[in-house]
Amino acid sequence: MLKKVLKGLEWYSKQHRIMRPDDANIVGNVHGGTILKMIEEAGGIISTRHCNTQSGDRCVAALARVERTDFLHPMLIGEVAHVSAELTYTSRHSVEVQVNVMAENILTGSKKVTNKATLWYVPFSLQNVDKIIEVPQIEYASPEQEEEGKKRYEAQKMERLETKERNGETIIPVISPEEYTVGCSQSSLIHLVGPSDCTLHGFVHGGVTMKLMDEVAGIVAARHCKTNIVTASVDAINFHRKIKKGCVVTVSGRMTFTSNKSMEIEVFVDADPLVETAKGKYRAVSAFFTYISLDKDGKPLPVPTLKLETQEEKKRFEEGKVRYLQTKAKRQAEQERQQ
Repeated sequence: MLKKVLKGLEWYSKQHRIMRPDDANIVGNVHGGTILKMIEEAGGIISTRHCNTQSGDRCVAALARVERTDFLHPMLIGEVAHVSAELTYTSRHSVEVQVNVMAENILTGSKKVTNKATLWYVPFSLQNVDKIIEVPQIEYASPEQEEEGKKRYEAQKMERLETKERNGETIIPVISPEEYTVGCSQSSLIHLVGPSDCTLHGFVHGGVTMKLMDEVAGIVAARHCKTNIVTASVDAINFHRKIKKGCVVTVSGRMTFTSNKSMEIEVFVDADPLVETAKGKYRAVSAFFTYISLDKDGKPLPVPTLKLETQEEKKRFEEGKVRYLQTKAKRQAEQERQQ
């Protein structure tokens, strides 16, 4: 298997873009989906570049998974986003990329880190879209670094398999729902996949899908709180199947859990081929988004408690509570480690 040392542009990529009004909500906070799209573009560039450094089929790296991503600080209209990506691990058929996002106030020169994300890509041949290309392997600074990367690879692989078990679930519309119930805030968005949404393969960019998912999750959160809301974090996003140009995608979201100051929203993406109808509708992507409610000064507000009406809703609420407590414990442990 080919081994190589990464140098220069092969292992590092950086992008810059000023945030404009159409990137943000009505109070000037940049949409989480806009930032996720920039993160995915940076990851896609560096992983595709790396996978084409060997002879053989030309390929495009497709997004397979995004690990949990926290939104550390809000980004505002007029700030410049600096998105940097670095290759950190390769398996035989996948690439791990770590991306950092920094917001710069160009009037004062101040900078702040807004996001850190880990993404996994799989390279597909341009000649045969079903053929996965073998990834050029990299050399690591130490055996320990390689072993840590392998552990991350095995962990995400196992979590992807577990997530697939949930993919039979659907979101059913509710007639005349009561306020603060799951049915009251659940929302859907329908989008026809066009050429501008797609890669050279004719399949949807992962960043486009994540942006649509964030929009739906934001609508669910806003309907529940009726206040300004922002993305606080995104749990791992798993891309189970590719979405082809010409498909109609239905992005659906529902509230699963509320704490005192946060809301968890489960989002599904289903794809329906218009031409190859024999393939039928299928679940393409799934993820959990966490939102917080803010007042006019940008300070967190209490979130209305979610009213649970069915046993399934109670089950999903308890599962969400476990994820919330696990995340809270990890955050506290990280803070103690840094002190």
